[in-house]
Amino acid sequence: MGLISTAAKVAVASSVHGRVQRRQAERWAADQQAQPAAPAAQPPAHQPPVSEPHQPAQVGSPSDTDARIAQLKALAELKASGILTDAEFDTEKRRILQS
Repeated sequence: MGLISTAAKVAVASSVHGRVQRRQAERWAADQQAQPAAPAAQPPAHQPPVSEPHQPAQVGSPSDTDARIAQLKALAELKASGILTDAEFDTEKRRILQS
């Protein structure tokens, strides 16, 4: 009986988590649409553009990378279980990779 009740609790928690993520994604999308589009960054007219040397992308600390991997795995599990749609999965994956 313990296994069944644990599975039921996990199912409810996963469902609530998915609904919260969808609601947050909708709010963030609405916020982004409400903000006016920022004009492209251009250097001031009185200063010549300064070219900076190319620098390789900075990789986060190992713990940061591990946390991202864990988040992506959890996200993949939610998608595989049918809680997230493809669009929701892509949105959240993009957010995790950009942070």
